[in-house]
Amino acid sequence: MNPPHEDATALHAVDAGEWLRPRRKRIVLWVALVVLLLAAQALLVTLTVHYRETRMQDAAEANAAAAAGELEQLLAKDLQTMLELPGAASAAPWRARAEQLLVARPELLRFERRDAALKIVDAVDTRARPPLFTQLGRDEAQVETELACAATRRRGGPTYSHSYFVPLRDGMGLEVMDLCVAERENDRVVGFVVASYSLPGLLDQLSVQALAPGYDLSFVEADGARLAHGRMHVGAGIYKASWVINLPGAAMQLRVDSAATRPSLVPDLVTALVIALSLTLFGVVVLLARDVRRRTLAERALADALAFRKAMEDSVVTGLRARDLQGRTTYVNPAFCAMVRFDADELVDRNPPPYWPPEYLREYQQRQDMRLASTPDTHSREVFETTFMRRTGERFPVMVFEAPLLDSAARHTGWMSAVLDLSAQRRVEELARQQQERLQATARLATAGEMASLLSHELNQPLSAIAAYATGSLNMMDALGRGEPPAPDLWPMLHQATQRIAEQADRAGRVIKSVHDFVRRREQAREVVAADALIDAVLPLVRLQARKSQTRIELSLDTPAPRVVCDRAMVEQVLLNLTRNGIQAMQGVTSLSEPVLTLRVQQTHPQWIRVSISDRGPGIDDEIARQLFTPFFTTRNDGMGLGLSVCRTIVEQHGGALEFLNLRDANGTVRGAEFRFTLPAATADAPRAQRAESSAPVTTTP
Repeated sequence: MNPPHEDATALHAVDAGEWLRPRRKRIVLWVALVVLLLAAQALLVTLTVHYRETRMQDAAEANAAAAAGELEQLLAKDLQTMLELPGAASAAPWRARAEQLLVARPELLRFERRDAALKIVDAVDTRARPPLFTQLGRDEAQVETELACAATRRRGGPTYSHSYFVPLRDGMGLEVMDLCVAERENDRVVGFVVASYSLPGLLDQLSVQALAPGYDLSFVEADGARLAHGRMHVGAGIYKASWVINLPGAAMQLRVDSAATRPSLVPDLVTALVIALSLTLFGVVVLLARDVRRRTLAERALADALAFRKAMEDSVVTGLRARDLQGRTTYVNPAFCAMVRFDADELVDRNPPPYWPPEYLREYQQRQDMRLASTPDTHSREVFETTFMRRTGERFPVMVFEAPLLDSAARHTGWMSAVLDLSAQRRVEELARQQQERLQATARLATAGEMASLLSHELNQPLSAIAAYATGSLNMMDALGRGEPPAPDLWPMLHQATQRIAEQADRAGRVIKSVHDFVRRREQAREVVAADALIDAVLPLVRLQARKSQTRIELSLDTPAPRVVCDRAMVEQVLLNLTRNGIQAMQGVTSLSEPVLTLRVQQTHPQWIRVSISDRGPGIDDEIARQLFTPFFTTRNDGMGLGLSVCRTIVEQHGGALEFLNLRDANGTVRGAEFRFTLPAATADAPRAQRAESSAPVTTTP
């Protein structure tokens, strides 16, 4: 017979087994219910998302087909306009029509007319952007063009070239494609017309005309490399469609990229219903499992807390290290192990640690002994920078934040350290220093280039004047050598010419010094000068050019003439540039009965003097006005495009402003242009300077 306590134990074992069996069944049923619910939910959501993705992909393909069709129509229209260009015998009408087409068709960059040997006879670039072949010569980028024209000659129809890259001045580049059309005369090829397309320009036209909002266009090569990109940069790279466009002589692949992202779950009605049903069923399951959750809540909370602490320590990039009161390492996180390239088991319970450099071992040991001898009351926190060593022997700088380590009972059990690797910061600092040095070198080169450009432009006028006076003097002396009777005022004229040569040479020297000071960005030598003295200094040079063009010069000055504070050489250069521009603007204008250039000096404010130069030319077009002060922009074939840019810089350096306006009559017709600028007026306490006597407003004729 079994003892009573053994029977009780067996009874309890049977009761426990009977209690566990239905609990296991309930768990199995709950698991099966959850699995079926998740499977149904996943299937419905997958089908819904797949349906929406299919619709978005179909929309992308439809837009690709529409864009391809529109591109073919656009190219066909351009081809038709090229075929309507005037023939080779009409150079001027051909050029005028080509300029009109470049304005009307933004995707076209350039028209060329070539002879039968493919030599360029005439070319027209679009005005909407800088010329195409400035950075790279046309002769260096015409292999594809010649192949296309050869194919045109062979096949007898228009041919497109493969795309090629053309670098631009701004450091960027442009992908270009050419269209070659043969000009025939009695079934004989007498020349070619070549049109250069901008692939980004084609995409921009398609984006405006054929593409629905929310799509991105690009041209790609067969291997997927992108050639050109449209103005819209909205593509998400998920729903894409490509369409191959076969052109005579070439083929392009057009890619459409939708801005749509993966379908979200909430906005779709079917998906929302499925989720709501699933949440309801999950609520039922949660209510059924409530008693189980209560029993495991404490254990789960503890496990979550441990997992959170572990995840936090493993995810931080800061190295964490704990040491006990004997200096042994008790804990390191993965970031610290990755920093020193040692495993955790190689660091724990090691004293001294292997990441201490041997040359600093004694110093670090002394510092650790001092730390271990202290308490939180005497030494609570410390931040210092030191050097550690990796497994490979590499030394690297670190920043250490050290604080006392306390247990749950607030007992001091060691020290906790946070370690930051400063290697990347040191590399960034070194890179920034090198970049700063390169930037300074680039600035010095740019300054040298600016000084060279300014000197070449500013010295041209005084040197031209010296040459003109010297030529006149030589002519008079040659006349004496031939035995011709001397003029009554010959020697005064020679003396005056020699004096002018000396003045212009001195002025050239002052220009060099002023430009040198200007480039060095330091304050120029300012002086108080009478306005009439400035005009008298440049008037002989102005009259030389005025006599050639039969231009009358009118002067209008206040009496007495106002005085200004300025760099005399630089302001004289401004007056020369503006007066010469005014005289040149009236040349070739047949509607003028008499060209007149007017110079006015007025004191419009107690602190400012306004100088204006007006002509009776055709005025300034709006398109030219937008680029008038842009460096190197010019409308003359022999110009450098620096005159007005330099003038504005000089005036602004004096604190003034340079502006222009078109002069109109009562009917609103443009009757000339006026440039005017302001200079600071001389105050009563300004130092006096020698100047010519002031005179009333006068009118002189060359």
